[in-house]
Amino acid sequence: MPFDFDTPIDRSGTWASRWERYAGRDVIPLWVADTDFRAPPAVLEAFAARVAHGVFGYSAPPDVLREAIVERMQQLYGWAIEPTWIVFLPGVVPGLHLAARHLCTADQHVLVPTPIYQHFKRAVQIAPREHDDVPLILHAGRWVFDEAHLARAVRKNSKLLFLCNPQNPGGTVFTRTELESLASLAERHDLVICSDEIHADLLMDEGKPHIPIASLSPEVSRRSVTLMSPNKTFNFPAAGVAFAIIEDAQLRAAFSRDHHATLHDASVFGYIGALAAYRHAQPWLDAQLAYLRGNRDLVEAMVGETPGLTMAHTEATYLAWIDASSLGVEDPFAHFLAHGVALSPGAQFGNPAFVRLNFGTQRARLVDALARMRSAADRA
Repeated sequence: MPFDFDTPIDRSGTWASRWERYAGRDVIPLWVADTDFRAPPAVLEAFAARVAHGVFGYSAPPDVLREAIVERMQQLYGWAIEPTWIVFLPGVVPGLHLAARHLCTADQHVLVPTPIYQHFKRAVQIAPREHDDVPLILHAGRWVFDEAHLARAVRKNSKLLFLCNPQNPGGTVFTRTELESLASLAERHDLVICSDEIHADLLMDEGKPHIPIASLSPEVSRRSVTLMSPNKTFNFPAAGVAFAIIEDAQLRAAFSRDHHATLHDASVFGYIGALAAYRHAQPWLDAQLAYLRGNRDLVEAMVGETPGLTMAHTEATYLAWIDASSLGVEDPFAHFLAHGVALSPGAQFGNPAFVRLNFGTQRARLVDALARMRSAADRA
């Protein structure tokens, strides 16, 4: 069945965060990480059926969705989990905040990789928890951990290690060897690992599989909290659903203690969308990945031929982490915005010399945006 990712969709008037910010301006918004694609037909049909039913009362997490997640983890990763390990959430971001508040105490220390999605940092700052930024380094065209720096950053009171895999904004899919090294460090220092794996399905490089760090061994699983969601992959983040997979009962109880206190349930449409996506939307996902790979290649080609811009190869996510430090402008984000392209400012992720570009949009729009960026770079 063919799927249409090329036809432009007018998102004005839909309260879309990415589009509302620059409404009425000649600006192409490529920042917030949702896509401009309609959700899969199977998801839309499931939503429509529930709307036709007409009752939207309080909803319990459905056992059938737990079973679908268990089957998916086994099918994709050979990872055997139990339905009781799954804790449903309204989104992955609340999971980061729960981890910072409840998986380490006020006198304990957190290790946060950088550059990183900004809510990792916000979680430890708001908790608040003492933390060290652990820089990733560019090695052989991939953003990876500086293992020596990471080892030096561990303290006697270190308790929590944050991980983002696939990496946002760098686009790295960490290898088994790289994950085993992180897991070994966590075991030596008795660290809990909280791994954001929301981009696990958005693999741009065929043949580079995603590996949940908790799937490495039972020992690693027992010290891990794995955060996942269909929101990014199937583009229904406004429906609100995510889940944590936590084997250890004490970790699971600590993580869950804000349920119905400060944290609300996932949306019924989130449950419905997740089940429909996991059971029926794989053909759509395969087609979307093929389309996104073409977009990724366009971005990398433009950056590669533009003086002043460089980027690592994007192995996963629909995000490009672009180094504009040689462009000769004080604020790359402001410079590109002045030329009609809104990107995410690198300062949000830990480096203001970078910008993050969301290429999850129609190709014609992306081509227009890249032309504007090339012109902006030429004028720098």
